Amino acid sequence: MCDQIALMEPNVSDRSFWLVWLEKLSRPVLTAAANEDLVKLMPVEGGPNLNSQQLATSHLEAFARLICGIAPWLELETGDVESRLRNKFRVLAREGIRYAVDPTSRGYLKIGETRQSLVDAAFLALGILRAPRQLWTALDADVKPRLIEAFRATRSIHPRFNNWILFPAMIETALGMMSGQSDLLRIEYALRQHEQWYVGDGTYKDGPMYHCDYYNSFVIHPFLLAIADSLPSSWPNRLEVQKTIYARASRYSEIQERAISPEGTYPVHGRSLAYRFGAFHLLADMSLRDKLPPGLSPSQVRCALTAVIRRVIENERTFDKDGWLRVGIVGQQPDVAESYISTGSLYLCSTVLLPLGLSANAPFWSTPPQPWTSVKVWNGDPIPADKSVVN
Repeated sequence: MCDQIALMEPNVSDRSFWLVWLEKLSRPVLTAAANEDLVKLMPVEGGPNLNSQQLATSHLEAFARLICGIAPWLELETGDVESRLRNKFRVLAREGIRYAVDPTSRGYLKIGETRQSLVDAAFLALGILRAPRQLWTALDADVKPRLIEAFRATRSIHPRFNNWILFPAMIETALGMMSGQSDLLRIEYALRQHEQWYVGDGTYKDGPMYHCDYYNSFVIHPFLLAIADSLPSSWPNRLEVQKTIYARASRYSEIQERAISPEGTYPVHGRSLAYRFGAFHLLADMSLRDKLPPGLSPSQVRCALTAVIRRVIENERTFDKDGWLRVGIVGQQPDVAESYISTGSLYLCSTVLLPLGLSANAPFWSTPPQPWTSVKVWNGDPIPADKSVVN
């Protein structure tokens, strides 16, 4: 247990601690979605400058982003004590997808009908790619064509000239898996443009200008990794493209680990801070893939992320009385929200839970706790010199 390093409740394993919060985040969203009641039951709040157009897509945001984060756990096949909850949530997730793409349902989430729906259709697509057996193969036969149609409906939405160009690319990647047909030009455009936006040392600009924020982790690296994994064998220089994308992601995940303080805090800068520990989407993703950089052990990352989760989520104002997330970084802080942030947006935080898709016997969960880099530094322990990546 990481309580030897970060403050933790005694006699609670790290995995059990994470699962408590997976259930806390998931149950209201999945239950409401599976009962066609997400639009009815989920409150929508934001900051003082909330864009009224966000009200129409906030429910899709909550469902899609949550699915994106818990999908690897839903896909996991084990006979352990988690199976009962996992099986229940699988059913709820599939029912939620059924109603989300059914125009006759009161749970219809209008994918393709608003500009913002492009974003969250892409997060849903990423979730499906992370759990293809449970969230695609196991869908009822009548749901599959409606889901394909919903994803194709987003083709009429023009993305912004920044990380948004990854959203059509992700949707087309999922469509390729689901139907065998996709628009490869949208994928090629996203890859080529991000190559132009790469500035070195594992970091991409978010559009023509560099932004000091967490979008390299919120979106850019995780999306590039998933797209790279699915490139067809005929893709020009496919292996080299994949190698480059993974090398850059490895370096950025190393930077992320070093940003976590001994107390489980991290720098508060840039846009979308209300996504909370969704800021560590990439570090969680690389842990799930067992692709952490050399010298970064799974157990030290587990302990670092556990400290962050505990520091951020345990504030008594994080959830409302019905279990829905409130806007903030720690607790309820509505002024931190940009105009595009609403209740549904917040569920991007679930992406920190990706390593729950690893079995309990995987090194990430089973190896003894270790201090993360900043703990070692501020204890005066030896650490190796850091070095950049230029390619």
